[in-house]
Amino acid sequence: MESVLSFEPAAASSPARITRSITALDDLVHLEDAELRLLYESAKAPAVADLYGPLRGRMLAVPALPDVVTALPRAWARTHRFPWRGKTFSPRSSRDGEGINRVVSDRVALFRFTTAITPSRHDQKPALELDYDHASNPGFIRMIEDEVRTIAPGLWLGQAWLRVRGRKHFVLWFALTSAPH
Repeated sequence: MESVLSFEPAAASSPARITRSITALDDLVHLEDAELRLLYESAKAPAVADLYGPLRGRMLAVPALPDVVTALPRAWARTHRFPWRGKTFSPRSSRDGEGINRVVSDRVALFRFTTAITPSRHDQKPALELDYDHASNPGFIRMIEDEVRTIAPGLWLGQAWLRVRGRKHFVLWFALTSAPH
């Protein structure tokens, strides 16, 4: 069984460290950018086949924007009324796969992506990349590159990146789980 990552928030005089169990999506929703960063850096890349079928998703934090701008969307993302429901994955081989996002109560599938293990944009360690650069996606979606790492069995932490004028910018944190709703 994989190790379960834990987290202890930083005191004013010491750095954050991993000590408390993070085993479910709800364990992640109140963590801030620095805390999520520490978890991500401690996590391992999943095998392509580890992410299979419909996974429930949640947007966690948007460090690219000030908290005053993101507080309401983050609170909304914690509810069952948030339009993005998650992603559905279909591995094709041990090296690659494909998937699509689910929105509006899981009834609509939009924005196809392909998957492969690649070096992370964050720290160059392995991560599962979700590449949206496909002709069937609108131009603004084709600029997105997500990546995920395993936090605990059935729980993945992800980063969304945006390509703008040839440069990649980190935009937001999200999580996926295979646990039932």
